[in-house]
Parts: sequence; C-alpha cells; structure tokens
Amino acid sequence: MVSAREFHYQRRRPERTTLYEVVRDNLATLYAASEEGFASALPSFVKRELEAYLECGLLCRGFAVLDCTDPECRARHLLAFSCKGRAFCPSCLGRRMAQTAANLVDHVLPPSVPLRQFVLTVPFELRARLAYDGELLGGVSRELATAVQDFYRRRFEQLGVRGGKTGSVTVVQRANSDLRLNPHYHQIALDGVYTEPEDTEAIPDFHPLPYLTSEDVADVLQLARVRILRFLQRQGAIVETRPLEVSEAGEVAEEGLQQLAAAAVTGQVPAGPELRQHPPVLLPPPGEVRVTGALLASDGGFTLHAATVAAGSDAVGREALVRYALRPPLAQERLKRANGELVEIALKRPFSDGTYAVQLDPLSLLVRLVSTVPPPRFHTVRYAGVLAPASRLRPRIVPPRSTENADSDTEDVAPARGGTRCGWRPWVELMKRVFQVDLEQCLRCGAPMKLRAVITAPANVARYLRHVDEATELPPRAPARDPPYFRSPVIRRKLVEQLVLVA
Repeated sequence: MVSAREFHYQRRRPERTTLYEVVRDNLATLYAASEEGFASALPSFVKRELEAYLECGLLCRGFAVLDCTDPECRARHLLAFSCKGRAFCPSCLGRRMAQTAANLVDHVLPPSVPLRQFVLTVPFELRARLAYDGELLGGVSRELATAVQDFYRRRFEQLGVRGGKTGSVTVVQRANSDLRLNPHYHQIALDGVYTEPEDTEAIPDFHPLPYLTSEDVADVLQLARVRILRFLQRQGAIVETRPLEVSEAGEVAEEGLQQLAAAAVTGQVPAGPELRQHPPVLLPPPGEVRVTGALLASDGGFTLHAATVAAGSDAVGREALVRYALRPPLAQERLKRANGELVEIALKRPFSDGTYAVQLDPLSLLVRLVSTVPPPRFHTVRYAGVLAPASRLRPRIVPPRSTENADSDTEDVAPARGGTRCGWRPWVELMKRVFQVDLEQCLRCGAPMKLRAVITAPANVARYLRHVDEATELPPRAPARDPPYFRSPVIRRKLVEQLVLVA
C-alpha cells in the first residue's frame, strides 16, 4: 500500500504526449483529404470524438480546484475536465476500464468462482463488415457464448452433472496492438457450471471445470465457427462460396466509413502502409482445424485462445483479468516518434515474423484511430447465460449489494443510481482501488482535501490561468497539408510503389 505522502501526484498534460501531437498536427489534413476524396467522408460522431480529445485534460476548458484543509499546508490541485471518449483517449478509457471492471467484480461476477478468458478473432474478410454493424457484432458474440455454454454443458454431462448452466461477459475490442481494425471478442466465462437445487430459494451449487485441453478448444472453435457462419449467411452478410465473400455493406458504407474501415484492417492506403520486418503470413485454407499452441486453435481464419484463467480465490487476478479485457487500444508509453517524420507503435507481443514495433506516417496512424471510434449506442459489453439480465439464476449467484456505506456522507463509495446494482464511481475511489492511493488526503501533509470551486466561465478560467502561469488557449493546430498528404518521404515512396503494382 502506497501512502499519500510517498506518492507524488502530478497533473496529466496530454498536450505533451505523442498521441496528442499526432491528432493535433494531422486533423486538418485528414479533413482536407476527406473533402478531396482521398479518404472517405467522416461521420459526425467521429468528428465529435476527435474534437473532444483535443480538449481533454486541458485547463483552458475548465477545471475544479481542490485545497488542503490544513492552514499551514495550503496545497492546491487543479483538475481539468475529461472528454469521456469511447475510442482511443487513454485517460478516459482507463477510467472506463477501472469503473466497469469494479462494477463487474463487485456486482456481476459471482465471488470465489474461477474465470476463464476465451479470445475469438475473425477472418480479415469479415472485420470491416462487422466493425460498424451492431446487429452482426452482437449476433457473433451470442453465437460464441452459446458454443462455449454448450461445451460446458456437454463436458459436465460426461462427468455425471446434468442440467449445468454457465454464464459469461463478453467485451468487444476493436483494434490490434498495432491499431489495425480488428473487431474481436474477449469472453470472460465462469469456468464451470451451476446446478439448480430443489429449493428454489437456495444458492445454486457450482462445479468447477477439472481441466481443459487444446483439443477441447479446437472443438469449441469448430462449433463456434459453424454457428457464426450460419448466422452471417442468414443475415445476408456473406455468401456460401470459397474463398469467403462478403456481401455489400449496408448503411455504414453510405455514411462514408467503409473505405477507411477496409484500409484500417489491411494496413493499406490511407491507413498505411506500415514498415515491418517481413510480409504478413498468409492465412490457412478454410476448414483446416489446427492446434497452434497451448489452448490455442485456428480454423479457416478464426482463432480461439483459452489459456488465461483466474482462480476463484485470487481476487486481484480476477479483477486484473477483467481489466485486461476492457483495456484501451493504445497506451501512451507504446507510442513515440521514430526516425524522420514517422511514429512508432511498440507491440505488446512480437508478431510471428519477429516484428516488435511498426512505424507509420502520422496521417496513417490518425486514420487507424478513426476506425476505433464505435458508433453511438454501440454496446461493447454483453452478458449471456446465468449472467444475462433475464436469467432466473442471476439474482441468486451475483454478489449481494453492500449497504455498509449507505448512510455515509462521504463520496468514498457512491451508491448505485435508480436502485440498480452498478453505478457511477468517483475518480477518487478508482484511484484508491487501482493505485492504492487516497487522494482525499493531502499528498504533502495528510490532511483532508476539500473541493473549493468548479470554474467553467471562459473569462474566469482565463483570469485564473494567467495568475498561475498556465496556457489560456488550446494548442494551435497545424494547417492542412497539400497533396500528397503523407508527411514522411518513406511512406510516399511506398505509396508510389503500391500504385505502380496496382496499375
């Protein structure tokens, strides 16, 4: 546990990060390229996300003032407002990750139950089609959950346990570690089944899964693939040919994101090219089920990984697993400037060809960031089985709602709104939960901190910031560049080579 006096808090300054510089210096160029037809037209929800990010965490858009209550200390902190982004803002998505993980662990996932993560990726041909179709994306999630539940039911029937039911929480991630568009699924499943006792008021009995083999994962993947392809065929999203053909996209193509989505999947213009050590590895032919690693299988472009588990007694590991499934697509420390005009994304794990980082033109990176923006009312967390809202077993297995802090007048734990189990959690609580730091106490003397003011009027904001020698205006944006829009000469040469090969 880190004490308040040992922890040195510093206000975040997003304007000094490489990610902020990339968006600020290339946003006008992306708008110009979109108007000239080089890139597709950007929907309004994408523009709102980009514009809001450029104001996130900057004091000139308003802030709160926190003071130490000790008259001899008089420490003061300024807290800027956030953009509440849903796509790529590391700070806002980090807060969303911590809050959602806390709600799932405290109010949804049964306590002392082991968890297993199933990660499903889909073929390249399907990624751009699924990225902006909520019905298709939800249907694939549902078919994956059904395949996993069927496996658990059959396995426990072989062990003599009949009528077993399990559940899962599925998180939809939209990008790879190199920010290429890749809608994939992180399903956190209860690693076992519940059986309902004769007493309808009693807590169901849980039976953990004894073991899981790579052949079991291959069976689950094969079943999930068949179910997913049948669902997509019923929806008219694919046609039954080899190789797989994707039908025409619906309303999303008219909104102008389909070209950018396809480019962000493959890494081609305008979302590429990228610099790698070797060319990408070709996908295996459809229908060939292969075990490619420990609890890892592939089948016709689909892959399923199930090696990550958290024991029921490991409370820290359970929450860490949920946070991993909810993590932002990009961390600040993985992005830096490279040689010349390029930016470099360090990969979380090296690719199979040995690539440990990719280098992109800043405009290409911005296009990939655009593809991470989910449409409005696009659900990225889905529940199935005994954890579904309509399940009869859910009220009897989820953690009971705590009332020990219900009468407290502090903001340490905010009560749920509207009588629901999950609710908004204050920033102070999340900092204490994730970093074990109590920011309600002064980091210098340990006295309580008090909210003194929330300043939003532009005149008052400017006057206060001039007094403390802080910037009163947003950092100026770079003007739009003329064609060719790419800044790096290396990428321009790569672009010419691609165009020559196509011609």
